[in-house]
Amino acid sequence: MTQRAESEVDEILTQVRRWQQDRRRVALATVIDTWGSSPRPVGSHLAVADTGGFVGSVSGGCVEGAVVEAALEVIADGKPRQLEFGVSDEQAWSVGLACGGRIAVYVERVE
Repeated sequence: MTQRAESEVDEILTQVRRWQQDRRRVALATVIDTWGSSPRPVGSHLAVADTGGFVGSVSGGCVEGAVVEAALEVIADGKPRQLEFGVSDEQAWSVGLACGGRIAVYVERVE
């Protein structure tokens, strides 16, 4: 892991701790697989608070909006989800991942 990547993870985890100290519920989204062109590598994270605030990045554009929405659902029901976005997926065009790549993102609640 590069120094920059370590710094990003530290920033995300620091914010997660702050949210938890403020009694906010939090979900963590992690890129678990990529195929072809993708804006963020495997291991990239996006943390989301129950207020809708977020820190980090798993993709960009509308994909992140869809991940934040799923994270809020995970916070509410506690059930983790695996999301996939890609050009062969109908949803990919609507969320803006038309670059020819695909990503898989795992979203779980942080206890």
